Amino acid sequence: MTAAPDGDVHGPMDGARCMAHPCAAEERREIAGLRERKKRRTRLALIDAALDLFLEKGYDATTIDEIVAAVEVSQRTFFRYFATKEDVVTAFLSEYDKLMAEALAARPVDERPFTALLESLRVVLRTIVATGGGDSARFRRIRQVLESTPALEAAQTARYSAAEKTLAAEIARREGLDATADLRPHFIVAFHTAAARVAFEDCARHDIWDPETVAARVEESLALAVATMREWT
Repeated sequence: MTAAPDGDVHGPMDGARCMAHPCAAEERREIAGLRERKKRRTRLALIDAALDLFLEKGYDATTIDEIVAAVEVSQRTFFRYFATKEDVVTAFLSEYDKLMAEALAARPVDERPFTALLESLRVVLRTIVATGGGDSARFRRIRQVLESTPALEAAQTARYSAAEKTLAAEIARREGLDATADLRPHFIVAFHTAAARVAFEDCARHDIWDPETVAARVEESLALAVATMREWT
């Protein structure tokens, strides 16, 4: 009889039975979870290495070869996560754009558009807080790179536009409107996004990066924006 591989406590028949057992499904989920965590660690390591190099040498002077060498992975691994060097910066921000869109889609259908956007932003802010400052520090370094790299301005503008279109389409769906014919979803998203952006930039200008403090300041600023629109229009 062939012995089971080292570490395998099941024989062939036991293994087959285990695959049909609930424990097998749980084990597969755990393995999948481990793989996803490993992928995220690699992705963040590439982002962090790239940001270090961008801030040290400048974005234009940094090569992809230098980024992968810093993490000790191949170029093939780099391109598994990012299409271009530019994506190292914008893709991290796009993760939070995606989270915002997902949070909005999950809001109660009877919630008013601006409230739904505000509550979705709270999900994003809570997620940043939950990283213990790790992602907040990345936001700070990304901002430093963006401020010193005019070449990234077009990519950042394109990212803002794509995120706003996604949110406007979701608001239109929730309200039973056609986003291509009705401008109201675009108006409300543009207002919310602009107010949030002003709030985040105000925090950055005052060198406020603690995630809980940023979250509180952003919420206060959004409330002020709403009050200002009511009083000044």
